[in-house]
Amino acid sequence: MNVRVKFLGGAKSVTGSKYLLEIDDKKILIDCGLFQGLKSLRLRNWDTLPVDASTIDAIILTHAHIDHSGYLPRVVKEGFQGPVHCTTATAGLLDIMLLDAAKLQEEEAQFAQKKGYSKHKNPQPLFNTKDAEIALSLLKGHHYQQKEEICPGVMVTFHNAGHILGSSIVELEIHGSTQTKRIIFSGDLGRYDRPILHDPSAINHADILFVESTYGDRRNENEGVEERFAEIINQALDRDGCLLIPAFAIGRTQLLLHYIKTFMEEGKIPKVPVYVDSPMAISATRLYQDFPTYHKLTSKELSNPSIFDYNQIKYYRSQEASTSLNNLEKKAIIISASGMCTGGRILHHLYHRLQRKNDTILFVGYQAEGTRGRRLLDGEPTSRIFGIDVSVKCNIAHLNGLSAHADRDELLKWLSNFSEPPKMTFIIHGEENSSTAFSQSIKKELDWPNIVIPEYLESFELFQGV
Repeated sequence: MNVRVKFLGGAKSVTGSKYLLEIDDKKILIDCGLFQGLKSLRLRNWDTLPVDASTIDAIILTHAHIDHSGYLPRVVKEGFQGPVHCTTATAGLLDIMLLDAAKLQEEEAQFAQKKGYSKHKNPQPLFNTKDAEIALSLLKGHHYQQKEEICPGVMVTFHNAGHILGSSIVELEIHGSTQTKRIIFSGDLGRYDRPILHDPSAINHADILFVESTYGDRRNENEGVEERFAEIINQALDRDGCLLIPAFAIGRTQLLLHYIKTFMEEGKIPKVPVYVDSPMAISATRLYQDFPTYHKLTSKELSNPSIFDYNQIKYYRSQEASTSLNNLEKKAIIISASGMCTGGRILHHLYHRLQRKNDTILFVGYQAEGTRGRRLLDGEPTSRIFGIDVSVKCNIAHLNGLSAHADRDELLKWLSNFSEPPKMTFIIHGEENSSTAFSQSIKKELDWPNIVIPEYLESFELFQGV
């Protein structure tokens, strides 16, 4: 049995994760994400997939975030018809996320045509609702620790990654004629000792390892992060403005609500209205009740009222309700998606609030290179939204201690569980500087050999004659 890998994304970038395993004549795609951020990356979404989609036998998803799953409707459009394996909670999230992503694609194409800011005469969506519905019909949900055969001689097991609800570390066992080999994909690893999700599962052996490196070059704020969060909220409200928080609908929004409710109950911040303006986040929050084994929250904490229900928290689904928030001038918190300001309702809020000197935009998660969020953090004086350059006069704040990604030390902690070094370790899902720094840390701290930072579209022979 011969095994090869080709990197179709997530190589020297934090988006577009797609890793093609060729096991003799079988093709398995691990993750199927959209590219985001830099235009040069986003344009890859429109390219024909570098492999004939109809020849892919199966897809395995580590989790539901769009940079790992959002290309599914497109690959279906290109001819993929096989099963898509993931955890049951990931399947539940994708029911929400893929339809939302399709709707956004359709709306953005229509809006671009209406406003005339697209260079195309008749702009089209990358995929549509029908493509998303077909993709959803292909999902096969699995529980953690449940071993399943997905191709002859190929077994998959999902382990908890602690990143978002249902996120997984993917373990593949490949049974050859003479040997069994184990390949591990870390997916996106979460943090330790978080209030909602369990710690990432310890893995002790891999012949080949693929490990993410989003924060491989830095340490997150750990000490005093709650106090710092409360301080930023108070500073924003003291300016007699509103606090706008771009947040991923899955995971980050729920963590923010947990902290904000706690702060208000303990008197650390004033009891002001908190508006969750993200239909996806509202739906995702309810899934915590449907999948109780995937998190730490007890049935009591999720009963009526749940920890996500509070007098100050207002959930807004309709477009009309969202638009009404434009009239808020002070003493309110608005949480909206997307977390990197690449699309969704957050764009409308930014359009109205970037110019208000009393308002504050707080970034609480990773901002990929080339995204609007990253450019704002880097001090961009104007931001182009809906074809208009909007002046940035508001206050910009950043708190990375609430990130759902493991930092350098936590990544090394997870790697230290391995009883011996893998024969080859690929550093993936990180910008080049981060991947390079993390590679050096592994060599220095763990003394592992054969560390590889792959290039986009690069291929490697993993096993021959197994």
